[in-house]
Amino acid sequence: MPTAAPKRPLTRQQEEELARMSLIGHLEELRKRVFWSVGAFAIAFLPCWYYVEKIFAFLFQPIHRIAPKLQLAFLGLTDPFIFYFKVAALAAVFLASPFILYQIWAFVAPGLYQRERRLALPFVLLTTFFFLSGGAFAYYVTFPFAAQFLLGIGQQFMPVITIDKYFGFLMTVILGLGLMFELPVFILLLSLIGVVKPSFLLRFWRHAVVVIFIAAAIITPTPDVVNLCIFAIPAVGLYFLGVGASFLAVRMRRQREAELAAEAEE
Repeated sequence: MPTAAPKRPLTRQQEEELARMSLIGHLEELRKRVFWSVGAFAIAFLPCWYYVEKIFAFLFQPIHRIAPKLQLAFLGLTDPFIFYFKVAALAAVFLASPFILYQIWAFVAPGLYQRERRLALPFVLLTTFFFLSGGAFAYYVTFPFAAQFLLGIGQQFMPVITIDKYFGFLMTVILGLGLMFELPVFILLLSLIGVVKPSFLLRFWRHAVVVIFIAAAIITPTPDVVNLCIFAIPAVGLYFLGVGASFLAVRMRRQREAELAAEAEE
């Protein structure tokens, strides 16, 4: 009776391919990551709510330096409570951002090779750095410039700014630029999983610039070109920084694939 041929051991590449999850597994993983992100936000919200008045005082400083006598107003009885809730929520997003960004990495990581998965700490540090940098740039540069421009146009009138309008304006600028500053990391991730290549990014860079200016026009609180450029020009620079990161990602993938191919031939 012939004996069965011994099974060849799986190569490293085959093992990693088998480890990739099915569609249902991806959805389950997404549900879990969203759950942990919401939990982190809820935990971060508690201390932010406790210190919400101090956080508001900090967020009010940019316009207070421009118009020291300006006082915000509200129209409804529930407006202060809703306003403070939004302030605490915005602060909680920034406070919980490292953990939330790690959950994004944990969701993407199963589609990467083993060596690429070890980039978790650099990814979290970089994404947190760019997100906080975008928020800081909005708070210290973009928002004060836009507020001064708008108040200067209406200087012949008596300003009556509601807390809802002020915070909606501020939150759009801060979160918008915070997300726009994530562009290099987003490009790096797409390059790591093989969705885009540096040649593609360079070939369509003009289209990317147009998209960036359109996004900046949506976020920009004023229709003037100066404010539009304050939003868009840093994002264009970040796009080309992402192109450089894409070259690095492609090089890493090719090196890893060559190593796996060599292992398979052994």
